[in-house]
Amino acid sequence: MTDALLDVNDLQVYFPVNNGLFKKSSTFVKAVDNISFSVQKGETLGIVGESGCGKSTMGRSILRLIEPTAGSIRFKGREVTNLSRQELRKLRSDMQIVFQDPYASLNPQLTVESILAEALSTHHIGKSAKERKELVAELLVNVGLSPKHAGRYPHEFSGGQRQRIGIARAIAVNPALIIADEPVSALDVSVQAQILNVFQQLKKTLGLTYIFIAHDLSVVKYVSDRIGVMYLGKMVELTDKRQLFENPLHPYTQALISAIPSLDPDVKKERIILQGDVPNPISPPKGCAFHPRCPMRMSVCEQEKPRQIEVEKGHFVSCHLYEQSSQI
Repeated sequence: MTDALLDVNDLQVYFPVNNGLFKKSSTFVKAVDNISFSVQKGETLGIVGESGCGKSTMGRSILRLIEPTAGSIRFKGREVTNLSRQELRKLRSDMQIVFQDPYASLNPQLTVESILAEALSTHHIGKSAKERKELVAELLVNVGLSPKHAGRYPHEFSGGQRQRIGIARAIAVNPALIIADEPVSALDVSVQAQILNVFQQLKKTLGLTYIFIAHDLSVVKYVSDRIGVMYLGKMVELTDKRQLFENPLHPYTQALISAIPSLDPDVKKERIILQGDVPNPISPPKGCAFHPRCPMRMSVCEQEKPRQIEVEKGHFVSCHLYEQSSQI
């Protein structure tokens, strides 16, 4: 794919399991297990999956807020995984994150102006305090708040307003890429659409690129150009939004889409009910991680891990069903 802003190849993030005070750990939680994808400049890549599937860990490891265990992360053609702390600091202005919890991600002891001005001064944006104050006012207007809000503290705002402040902090340093880590999951449904519209508007006006992480397929469908579906640390399907909803290939994706309620009472959907729970990530199943819950599992699924194949242009899936059909 051309014009890729971000290339992730075989990314792994493993966490050691403590086996005792003096024992060396030999067991790992494979939170992210050999994931590969690209993000094109100006697009929104949605990442969806159940809680605990590794999507937030993946997002934070791209920014090196969590250190990757292995793999390659190339941003604007530059390898991120081997950058020093000083080099990474310079890159921070180009890669930002909006956190899930708007109540915990803002310093309660600082005013909104101080929170936003701190981001500006850290990255040497604005020649004077007066200029930074003007930039703060502009940032607040861009996210749908008033410059009058600059002197208030976070506790004086609602959850939706706090998330707008978090978005303003992220765009303050003119980033090329923003990772939105479940930015609306802690908000009321009535407020979620407003925040999603803020993201959409900023994408148009500032030319932003997003990785948008969520567990709600409806939310991801609204904002994304392409969607990746994760299950137990792996990317099981990746394609454009229309293709995913019209022709889902992986049984897990099919089950997720079948669970979306229809607004039309005349449309009857067959609900796919998955049996059992997500396996323990400390001891995942042999072979395909999804096979204990898969209604279409075969004997090969219990023994061999599926490889990611391109079934049609731009539509990737990790499933033995399609490995066999591609060899015919």
